[in-house]
Amino acid sequence: MQDKRILAKVALLECDRYNLEDIEKKLREGLELLGGERFIRQLVPPGSSVFLKPNLMCSEPAGSHVITHYIIFEAVVRVLKDYTSHISFGDGHSFADSVRIAERAGLMEIAKRYGVSFDDLKDSLQVKISDALLCHGLEVARAPYEADVLISLPKLKTHALAFLTGAIKNQFGCIPGLQKSAWHARAKDPSHFNKMLLDLNTVMGTRFAILDGITAMDGNGPKNGNPFPLHALIMGACITAVDSVAARLIGYNNPLEVPVLRDAHQNCWGAVLEDEIQVLGSRIDILKAVGFKLARQENGLVNVAPSLLERFIDSSLLRCALRDTIVPNPVLIPEKCKGCRRCSDVCPQKPDVINFIKKRDSVLPHWNLNKCIRCFCCQEFCPEGAIEVRYSKLGKMINAIKRR
Repeated sequence: MQDKRILAKVALLECDRYNLEDIEKKLREGLELLGGERFIRQLVPPGSSVFLKPNLMCSEPAGSHVITHYIIFEAVVRVLKDYTSHISFGDGHSFADSVRIAERAGLMEIAKRYGVSFDDLKDSLQVKISDALLCHGLEVARAPYEADVLISLPKLKTHALAFLTGAIKNQFGCIPGLQKSAWHARAKDPSHFNKMLLDLNTVMGTRFAILDGITAMDGNGPKNGNPFPLHALIMGACITAVDSVAARLIGYNNPLEVPVLRDAHQNCWGAVLEDEIQVLGSRIDILKAVGFKLARQENGLVNVAPSLLERFIDSSLLRCALRDTIVPNPVLIPEKCKGCRRCSDVCPQKPDVINFIKKRDSVLPHWNLNKCIRCFCCQEFCPEGAIEVRYSKLGKMINAIKRR
């Protein structure tokens, strides 16, 4: 009997440089693979408003491997201009000026040339979610929510909490301002945070994703990792499928090793498994990274949240000992630390977790790991790359055994 399941289509395109003409050609090729003119007309109906959500997580120069590349942005705008003149873009921040970040990234100048408007995502509204996995209501940025079409333009990077950041997590920027930190504090269980991200994408109605993996990031992501020449563009209407292909490209043989993909699969939220996805264009085995340094790997125990440990283990000392043994911790690289205190500023559990201790001529952060929720905001936003996420020796052993 023939398998009549409808597979989620993902276009995987090899592209080895940031050249505008080349990337525009690749985008049009990918759209053709996904269904051509009919597909595009369904994605962007005549006269519809389109909001582009790039990854502009922090102030970086144009072309940085930390953020969505400005040439990707321009190529997408050029393609969309064939179908609508109502295009806007933006990203939201808790501690920085979104306008200056977009200017430094090179996106604002392109937007002005093509008549694309910018929104700092500060204006928000409360929305209800009828079929929620976790959140029956969320406060979200108004501009992307009210747009007819939301297209995500993420950067493929490692991530200490999420393992990788791609098409799903990119919409976390649609949570306004300091509420992003508040969500880390509220969703201490990693599975709850993942379900919040899925609910967020449900309510935002993310329609399409173009994942920039031409130069990806490995190692100490999502800000302080290393550029990695992956040479891949990944496109699709199913954002879980896009991230699943990305996960396999960078070294997760089973996409269920990525926590948000596992939660999506368990809750029937989008295609995740290999046999649920049709990869068009290039092949994963051809573009699969060699030597890509993952931020984290799943061992079956490492994502045990404090709330779950509390439920099953009575002794607080035993809980802390077990958690600190199997869960990775933020670790300071003292010689890189400038004492700026950004780690403490962004900690959603402040002032309980990070204290500063004078050591010789320096004042360095010290973590109370018993109260740390392992959101790794400190590592993510350290401007000097002075914080890494590391496993204990036992944690490393469990990972090695699990992945054999």
